[in-house]
Amino acid sequence: MGVDALQAWLKAHVPGFEGPFEMLRLAGGQSNPTFRLKAASGDYVLRRKPDGVLLPSAHAVDREYRVIAGLHAAGLPTPRVYGYSDDTSVVGTPFYVMDFVAGRIFFDPRLPEVPREQRAPLFDAMNATLAQLHGIDPVAAGLGDYGRPGNYMGRQIERWSRQYRASETQRIEPMERLIEWLPAQLAKHDDAAVSVVHGDCRMDNFVFHPTEPRVVAVLDWELSTLGSPLADFAYSAMYWRIPPGMFRGLAGSDLAALGIPTEAEHVAAYCRRTGRAGIPGLDFYVAFNLFRLAAIMQGIMKRVLDGTAVGPDAEANGKLAVPIAELGWQTAVQAGA
Repeated sequence: MGVDALQAWLKAHVPGFEGPFEMLRLAGGQSNPTFRLKAASGDYVLRRKPDGVLLPSAHAVDREYRVIAGLHAAGLPTPRVYGYSDDTSVVGTPFYVMDFVAGRIFFDPRLPEVPREQRAPLFDAMNATLAQLHGIDPVAAGLGDYGRPGNYMGRQIERWSRQYRASETQRIEPMERLIEWLPAQLAKHDDAAVSVVHGDCRMDNFVFHPTEPRVVAVLDWELSTLGSPLADFAYSAMYWRIPPGMFRGLAGSDLAALGIPTEAEHVAAYCRRTGRAGIPGLDFYVAFNLFRLAAIMQGIMKRVLDGTAVGPDAEANGKLAVPIAELGWQTAVQAGA
């Protein structure tokens, strides 16, 4: 990575930028390497594509840049972005730069680092931000062509089945069942609503105010598009289905003792904010999200075996493809499979 080339780019694209700068790798960013740039003029974030041969349509940092810019203008808490570049001579792969937003990021949804009485308000702030996102008019935000119209769930199931096959390293029976079962349910679960969807609604993609229960930035928009807000919301509901020992989950935890809302309370708050009577197909949407998460983990495992994985937890995450797929099928059975 050429420091001089990057400094020249920053000087040309970031108003008021002054070097020198220090570049630090940030936690997370499993898919797209993410760096904090500590400069004399302030702190910024650079996200770039990983090195190596990549799956088609994956790691689309250009789309991340576009959606963050559009939603920031629409009032959603996203960082200010400064520019996108596909000039590989700067940092080796395409990248974009945005403001660094100071705040708290929580990787464990049990929130052990905050007092009990602060936990429910943090979950409620995440819930409110999701409802705000799904209420933004894509056309008014300049994102009317950000995704293909219609058949979102069908295209998603097809896409992630294809991505899974492209990175398959072993036969995972629950994935085979989900690949067959999910498309057969589409006629029963046709969510006609269309919004910008984040695609990865985990709490660690929300930056919270340093002291207040308020979201100050939503990060990691790689999987965003136009699609079903119910499917997007159901990703956040996976927390209540995944055990903490598997992958950042809440299943089996004493929620009352922790001061964390139940899944039913999380769903009710979102429905109240979005004017819905309920989400009758929630199990279907959660099963789909578990299927997709398993496919993502399988993709990480393939990169581990190919030697192109980034992040110290890549191999451990890759190994989660099997148990997450098993949980996805269990959820499908709850949905009537």
